[in-house]
Formats: sequence, C-alpha cells, structure tokens
Amino acid sequence: MDEQFILRVPPSVAEHIERLMNESAAGSSSNPEDASLDLSFSDDGRSGTFMIGNQSFPASLLDLPTVVESYKTYDDSFLVKAADIGQMVMVREDVDPAPEEVEYKHGLTPPMRDARRRRYRREPDLNAELVHRVEKDLISIMHGVSVNQNASVTGAGEGGDRKKAAPAPAPKPDAQEPAANAEEAEPERSDSDDSEN
Repeated sequence: MDEQFILRVPPSVAEHIERLMNESAAGSSSNPEDASLDLSFSDDGRSGTFMIGNQSFPASLLDLPTVVESYKTYDDSFLVKAADIGQMVMVREDVDPAPEEVEYKHGLTPPMRDARRRRYRREPDLNAELVHRVEKDLISIMHGVSVNQNASVTGAGEGGDRKKAAPAPAPKPDAQEPAANAEEAEPERSDSDDSEN
C-alpha cells in the first residue's frame, strides 16, 4: 500500500501547482527553481512550512474525522484500493490563523461539514470514581467474593449470602369485595358466553 495524505492549499497556490504540473507534462520547464516543491515539519510534527519555488507558506498536519479510502486504476474499469488516508496537510496564507486543534472538524466533502458533531455520538459523561468502584466490584465477583448493593465487599461465610426479606405485594386496586349474596358473587357473563350453551 502507498503512503498518502491530502494536500489542501489556498487557490493561488493551487493555480501555481497546476501550472507547474502542466509545464512538466509538456516538458517545457522554464526555470527549475520555480518548479521545486518542499514540505518540512518542525520538531512537534504538526506544524511546518510548504515551499513552492521561492515562496513559503505555513502548513499544519491535521487528523481527518474519518478515514478516506483512495483508489487507483490501470485500465479505467477496475479500481484497486491504494491507501487509507487519515491525515491532511493544510497549507494556508500567512495572514490566516493556525488551527487550534489537531483534528480537522470537517470532512473533505460538503455533506461531511462539521462531521464530528453531526455524525458521531458524544462520549458519555462518566464519573471516574464510579467507574473505578464498578471495576473493583467486577474483579471481586470474578474472584468469587460476593458484593452487596451498597458497595461493601463481604466474604461468602460472613453473611454475604443473606437476603433481604421480600416486600409484601401491594393489594390490587381492582379487586372486588366478596358479595354477601350468591347473585352478586357470580361473575358477569357476556353475550358470547350465552351463545355457547
């Protein structure tokens, strides 16, 4: 698999690169210094400089919110996957501000605008103490020690197998009082009960 990345440049730089590519394809490069491209990064690995000819532009390496697959073809009918692309080098003008985060919040196409917020579920707000306590209880259960509901761990012989008394069932609100005479005690009959006889 090839190693690939996305190179996003301002419109003026894109025109210059396109002009250089057309000249090199035609074999008529006027000045070799104007045709040089260079990309170098600083020690942090996220910020750097993009050089085209004798012009330099600030660049940033950003993580994409999704993995993009790239394909190539040799015969215009069959596509072969070439790489998974997860990063983008964003070249900007000197006056443009540097990105604050290492992850680019948009995708590459208009439907993926603000992809992280719109397409993915937010991470749940978990209490670290609760997670630690549950993890500790699970480990205790795996070792054969019973755990009470109130988060105190007890051994099997120390009353851990005692159960709470079950609460008495609540009376049903629809329950009818037994009738004094037999006429009222007989259940109601429907018309379909009469037709069966």
